[in-house]
Amino acid sequence: MGERTGALGLRERKKRATRAALAEAAVRLAAARGAENVTVEAISAEVGVSPRTFFNYFEHRDDAFVMIDSDAGRRVRSAVVAAPARLSPLEAVRDALAAELADVEDRHELWRLRAEVLQQAPHLLVRSLGAHMADERGLAEAVAQRLGERAGDSVGLYPRLVAATAGTAVRVAIEHWSAASAEAFLPIFHSAFAQLAAGLPASPPTTGARPADH
Repeated sequence: MGERTGALGLRERKKRATRAALAEAAVRLAAARGAENVTVEAISAEVGVSPRTFFNYFEHRDDAFVMIDSDAGRRVRSAVVAAPARLSPLEAVRDALAAELADVEDRHELWRLRAEVLQQAPHLLVRSLGAHMADERGLAEAVAQRLGERAGDSVGLYPRLVAATAGTAVRVAIEHWSAASAEAFLPIFHSAFAQLAAGLPASPPTTGARPADH
């Protein structure tokens, strides 16, 4: 059992590394040439895999430019449902997202280039928005499950608000961090969630320090 768990862990790490490499190649090529001039074959060649392998990770060429990762959404939803009962729904979502974004510090240039690519290609911006909306719906369902709402019931207002505000906090934190190369990401991320948890006070708290968990 232990060997199989280790093997599964290794396969998952390799899978995530390959997906990340394909997304990085796609974004860099799009930034240099324009997304419309980048083919699946060119992206695959940069990573040393076949176009067929590319489609094991992305349903559409444009998903690589947008860095859509359907597996990431599933991991976040599972983590939210499994989080300790002592955490509030927002805290559970925060921790799940923080774990998923653990390597973002090492990819600052890539996120900056991604923002440039999306700005230059409105259809990719629309695709990104659609993917985020789908993730938001799934996250709201995970929050509802955590709260004990029955499967099949329409998702209530509260889970939808938690998912929507959390998604916005992540987007704003990444955009702010991408534009401020001297700042670390995690303090910005945690400051955004602390302000949400505080109900967005009339004046912002001092940024830069991670708030203590309760």
